[in-house]
Amino acid sequence: MLTLVTGTTGQIGRRFVPRLLAQRRSDEQVRVLVRDAARGERFKELGAQVAVGDMRDGEVLRKALVGVDAVVNVAASFRGVPDEEAWAVNRDAAVALGRAAQVSGVERFVQVSTNNVYGVGRGRPLTEDDASRPGGAMWGAYPESKAEAERELLALRGLDVRIGWLPFVYGEGDPHLANVMHWAPGWAPHQRLQMAHHADVAQGLMRLLYAPGIAGRIYNIADDAPVTTVELYQLNGAKVPGELYEVTDPDPWLGIMSNQRIRRELGYRPIYPSVWTARDAGAL
Repeated sequence: MLTLVTGTTGQIGRRFVPRLLAQRRSDEQVRVLVRDAARGERFKELGAQVAVGDMRDGEVLRKALVGVDAVVNVAASFRGVPDEEAWAVNRDAAVALGRAAQVSGVERFVQVSTNNVYGVGRGRPLTEDDASRPGGAMWGAYPESKAEAERELLALRGLDVRIGWLPFVYGEGDPHLANVMHWAPGWAPHQRLQMAHHADVAQGLMRLLYAPGIAGRIYNIADDAPVTTVELYQLNGAKVPGELYEVTDPDPWLGIMSNQRIRRELGYRPIYPSVWTARDAGAL
């Protein structure tokens, strides 16, 4: 089995690929797609094949997919990018990759997506059967472009697509946990943030990659215990400002996900059930 992974130099990809390489069997190979050959050297040293080029280039995709059995599409343009870039990478390039994979005879396609496609809360933990209602000024075109990519990929006939929805991802030196303090002053003290450690994201994605018979399925990949804004201040060693207690939470279920489907169907169990577990283990 040869697996192509995109987005390998981002915060998720650079931590996922070494785990995928470490857990592969002797008959399994991994190929990474990078825009800069120099940034692929680390993965090459770990045993990966390296393809160089921009995934928005059709010829690059054709060459990168030669002999490939499975794809894990981690590539994404995230918060803070112009809307046109978000659409170009998150939808257009993802769908082009899916179509190229379809033509190349790829057997499985794992699309990495986001819980932001849910949009508003539902008064309970969000489940994979909830309709997508993306939106919100904070994220720009990111959630809508991801949701549209999912719809188009799932509509591709003959391609086994499985999708993983990620919450706030942290751990192992990822600056995400510190960066969140940019927004925390505008959140209510009891407002909760759903999280997943990089180790559990990797675990979840590998379960999606290897599991048989789950074509068209979507899975939330998340830990068991969302944290409050107050806890985020504590985790970052910051004093909780008094004015925080004057802020109200308009949607207490925003982004809060159930991980019951992936636990029940794929045997997922968080290595770090909460960010506090990760902190105590020295895994932040």
